[in-house]
Amino acid sequence: MGKNRDNTSSGDFFRSQLISVGDITLNVGKSLKNASSNIGDVTLFIIAVFREMFSTGFEFREFFYQCYKIGYKSLPLISITGAIMGLVLTIQSRPVLVDFGAVSMLPGMVAVSLIREMGPVITALICAGKIGSGIGAELGSMKVTEQIEAMEVSATNPMRFLVVTRVLAATLMIPLLVLYADLMGILGSWVGANIKGEVPFILFFSQAFAVVDFMDFLPAVIKTFFFGFVIGMVGCYKGYNAGRGTESVGIAANSAVVLASLLVIVVDMIAVQITDMIG
Repeated sequence: MGKNRDNTSSGDFFRSQLISVGDITLNVGKSLKNASSNIGDVTLFIIAVFREMFSTGFEFREFFYQCYKIGYKSLPLISITGAIMGLVLTIQSRPVLVDFGAVSMLPGMVAVSLIREMGPVITALICAGKIGSGIGAELGSMKVTEQIEAMEVSATNPMRFLVVTRVLAATLMIPLLVLYADLMGILGSWVGANIKGEVPFILFFSQAFAVVDFMDFLPAVIKTFFFGFVIGMVGCYKGYNAGRGTESVGIAANSAVVLASLLVIVVDMIAVQITDMIG
């Protein structure tokens, strides 16, 4: 009797283990299937955007309006962000440079740090939060209220009118916002340098740009176009493919911010590796 009980309990144990392994395998298979399906949807979405981007009947009025919203409306936030970047970087770096007797290198160090890395990445992350979430929420609300379907019925191409204009506007405006943030950062650095000293404005800027090389400037500008494209594309994709419920608007906005921020960091890592290999 004892042996039969042992055999029964061990058989039940192995049976439960096999069932759990089977469930795990099914879950993994479903996850892989969903991932491949999402990759396919994203690929088709990007292809559709590029097809409409180079087709006739471009919506110039909507494009300029989106440039106004994405670019001009973001200037106050970018101004504060850029100035604080330069101010904090100067306040943190100045004591170390004083210890080594290299205070004169402060303007150049701040300028190179802002132009090469801090300015583009932090500005792109701020734009991913503001612009990406705004696009995702706007298109998501239009999806929920069936405005996109109404545009299709009225013979208006929603992909060309809603998506292409926003992607192009983000691609062109975010590099300009980054350059503006770099300028505000250097200005904030000058303010920080004058907290415990007195540095003339002309002298500070001449020292800052004296050490900036063309290869410091060019890769940083090029990668900002990819930052803008990623932010615009992610926001449009999440909003355009939002669900039907009202809570899907918040989900689209939140997921657009998270994914756009992650992709900005990934693109920056790839750009740094490419620049390092070229250099």
